Amino acid sequence: MPQSHHPYDALTPDVVIDSVESVGLWSDARIFPLNSYENRVYQVGIEGAEPLIAKFYRPGRWTDAQILEEHAFAHELVAAEIPVVAPLAFDGQTLMEHQGFRFALFPRRGGRQVELDNFDHLEQVGTMLGRIHAVGAARAFEHRPALTLQHFAIDSRDFILEGDFLPPENRSAYESVTAHIIEQIAPLFDQPWRQLRLHGDCHAGNFLWRDDTPWFVDLDDCLTGPAIQDIWMLISGSRDEQTAYLDTVIEGYETFTPFDPRELQLVEPLRCLRQMHHAAWLARRWQDPAFPMAFPWFNTPRFWAEHILALREQQAALREPPLTLGAV
Repeated sequence: MPQSHHPYDALTPDVVIDSVESVGLWSDARIFPLNSYENRVYQVGIEGAEPLIAKFYRPGRWTDAQILEEHAFAHELVAAEIPVVAPLAFDGQTLMEHQGFRFALFPRRGGRQVELDNFDHLEQVGTMLGRIHAVGAARAFEHRPALTLQHFAIDSRDFILEGDFLPPENRSAYESVTAHIIEQIAPLFDQPWRQLRLHGDCHAGNFLWRDDTPWFVDLDDCLTGPAIQDIWMLISGSRDEQTAYLDTVIEGYETFTPFDPRELQLVEPLRCLRQMHHAAWLARRWQDPAFPMAFPWFNTPRFWAEHILALREQQAALREPPLTLGAV
């Protein structure tokens, strides 16, 4: 059962306002919580100015160096005139601390969700990703994590098996299917793929469509990995639909940087990693009171049965030929 106390319990509205005002701003005391689970994010009204977005980082998740490297990457992208929402600096600092919470302030950007089934939108997203990866290739992260089989699959599996999550009737099936998946995909992750600084979590929820342009609004999961990590979540549907979406993304992408089609071998393995990591993420955060409220279906026998079924379907997908580029 979730514990009754959590570090975020101390993040009261007064603390949020005091934190914002600690950098020399004056809040009008209007606070609206925004949809975020890993961190706590609020729109905060500012006297005589546009509201700002205050992001309070989850205690213990990232080091200061990792957060500052995220911020520096965002500012590097902005300097390249790429539409990314970057943190504001106060006295030269983008990461502040108040009453035990580390936080950053961002300008508010309105917009609507990018339509990933709209080929015009999709091509522009591909173009922006090509620009981001061209910048990302210029140097390496020193502190941010890397996309590895160990972290996203093996550690996730171990955490689930070592914790009190799986019902007894599901344990053997989970243990078996995850072991076989890891064995199947391990040789691919041993190959020397080109490594870039990436957005890391490139799904529709992390874009805003504004001024006929996709804006990237969250670099919280930026990491080092192959380019396909920022591409595969943009494609879905039947194989023909995925090929059409992929061609459109790559057409925009290669306006600014080349794409190695050999990385298409990683699409289904990366989908496996995401499924395994997501289940372990929910398990790791289950003591945060926000998670049982937001994900009441997690950690039920039905959830684990459906998760195992999805992993078995991924096993079958791993045996299919990888996607290929079509007309592009």
